[in-house]
Amino acid sequence: MKKVITGDHAVAIGAKLSRADVVPAYPITPQTLIIEHIADFVNDGEMDAKFLTMESEHSVMSAAAAASAAGARVFTATSSQGLAFMYEMLYATAPLRLPVVMVNANRTLTAPPGIWCEYNDSMGVRDSGWLQVYVEDNQEALDMVIQSYRIAEDKRVLLPVMPCIDGFVLTHTVEPVEVPQQQDVDSFLPPYTPDIILDPERPAMIGTLMPAEYIMEMRRQTADAFESAKKVIQEVNDEFAKKLGRNYGGMIDTYRMEDAEAALITIGTVTSTSREVVDDLRKAGKKVGIVKLRFFRPFPSEELRKVLSGVSAVGVFDRSISYHGGGPAYNEVRSTLYGLMIPVINHLAGIGGRDVTKEQIVKMFDLTLKAAKGEKVKEIYWHNTRGETV
Repeated sequence: MKKVITGDHAVAIGAKLSRADVVPAYPITPQTLIIEHIADFVNDGEMDAKFLTMESEHSVMSAAAAASAAGARVFTATSSQGLAFMYEMLYATAPLRLPVVMVNANRTLTAPPGIWCEYNDSMGVRDSGWLQVYVEDNQEALDMVIQSYRIAEDKRVLLPVMPCIDGFVLTHTVEPVEVPQQQDVDSFLPPYTPDIILDPERPAMIGTLMPAEYIMEMRRQTADAFESAKKVIQEVNDEFAKKLGRNYGGMIDTYRMEDAEAALITIGTVTSTSREVVDDLRKAGKKVGIVKLRFFRPFPSEELRKVLSGVSAVGVFDRSISYHGGGPAYNEVRSTLYGLMIPVINHLAGIGGRDVTKEQIVKMFDLTLKAAKGEKVKEIYWHNTRGETV
């Protein structure tokens, strides 16, 4: 069944189809419509879930962790300052191996105050132990909520997952979305059956004070789970494609990379615009392609080295800045490609919600192609930024 819906609505339907048991919630623009739709589903009897109205985002994640530890399938959503307010509990949920799924509607952090899209909110917690996936459109937003539960609840992973969607670009924009049938989702996503839960009949403790002799091993276990997640992500992607007909590639996806001389690594909604640019440039005889960076955690190092080994230069799009030289994606990619002697150019754009146009993406490719030919270019460019000449 197809519906023309917003990204927020698509996410809410994904949570309903996943049969989430507990939904702790607190509103913040631009994710508020997600929890409002879920509240309607619960009120109308369409969703059998406990909807908890909390007093803050910190309380939301506290309740999410507690419910997950008690064996519930938990869903929630947040954005920007809300994600920042959860900071303490984000770092508790992951090492406790609680498979919560939380959608983050990417939005700028203060100061100055802003409500539009950038990735500094989720990128700021990229090492909190949560898996992070950045989606391109409303269809992928719905599908990745469902897939996230299969990944998170896999015994080889048992980590929380954060699907990230571009604020307003997706959250409040309508697109045609194929809504799966409940029986098809049930076939793909079985009920959550945790091995250990907090149960008065079987007393146990989690998250207690741990001496230094054991904490390093716990961190290693979490790191090992991230490595295991890479295989699980691919397996889940392939099974979803087989059962529900949509293939997102896994950790990454590519477009016209077979003979590309220069590649642009994209994240989120800018990927759709970049595909049109690639088609235009290909018609002009320029061999360019796209690598869509879907999962930022775990980071697809092996996949990127393989797909980029034949190109002469790589451009990296970032919608956030890490203040020590370029954006987070740029620094990760540059580290990943170390030793391959491939020039890597950072293209910062769209920060604070500014539009990323086809003209800007053409410029990104032009600069990357110059580097591919051995011409001198800067390492970092701020596109469509006052005081910056590109």
